[in-house]
Amino acid sequence: MHRFPPERIVCLTEETVETLYLLGEQDRIVGVSGYAVRPPQVRREKPRVSAFTSADIPKILALAPDLVLAFSDMQAGIVADLARAGVAVHLFNQRDVAGILAMIRTVGALVDAKDRAETLARGYEERLTTVAGQSHGRPRLRVYFEEWDEPLISGIGWVSELVRIAGGDDVFPELAKQPAAKDRIVTSEAVLAARPDVILASWCGKKVVPSRIASRPGWSSMPAVAAGRIVEIKSPLILQPGPAALTDGLDAILRALTAPIHRSPAPISVDGQP
Repeated sequence: MHRFPPERIVCLTEETVETLYLLGEQDRIVGVSGYAVRPPQVRREKPRVSAFTSADIPKILALAPDLVLAFSDMQAGIVADLARAGVAVHLFNQRDVAGILAMIRTVGALVDAKDRAETLARGYEERLTTVAGQSHGRPRLRVYFEEWDEPLISGIGWVSELVRIAGGDDVFPELAKQPAAKDRIVTSEAVLAARPDVILASWCGKKVVPSRIASRPGWSSMPAVAAGRIVEIKSPLILQPGPAALTDGLDAILRALTAPIHRSPAPISVDGQP
């Protein structure tokens, strides 16, 4: 990086985009992930230069970024190509709530907005503490979170932690520290044996079909299915480890855990969308 703070930033995932907007530093962004939808104006304000595991390297280079912000080993190949082209890259790898808060503070430091980032992160910390305290005394529901349906993938770290903060118990807590999706595959039989009270599903941008979940062999006897507590949470709210998960994602989990029981496999709306 040849100048500080960087004036031209490319964000290869959604959470750094949202963080920069929340810090009031969005004018530094010159390119974003195609999945970036928060805040809504980002889709019309910023050019899209990447998917999650692929990127238009010539387009990124043409933007002459001072800094590219990336995430996880899944983008290691993109990072290597950019590094070989002489581009400065910061690779984040947050997998839990503490990591999300650290990411926010780091992004703030990178753009010389340390105080604003600290205020933002502390606000989230205070809300998380408040929500956790409010769950005391409520029955703790057993929660199965499904990130993908073929195969069944569960246990993503920050979601497991947010479920606990919201007053639930992840039925597969041992998977939460496994960063690779292949290490979080579960069997239908294991989910049945776990007997979740609530199923939260977010299929990486693919629309969740509650009736398909309910019709899996043997699942009709599962408490969550019998009670109609199959809840879709939109992927932008929960599958990006950033501000969205700590705010609207957490709120969606809270609504799912406190919503009235429906005796059908129809989805419970948690974000105002059908």
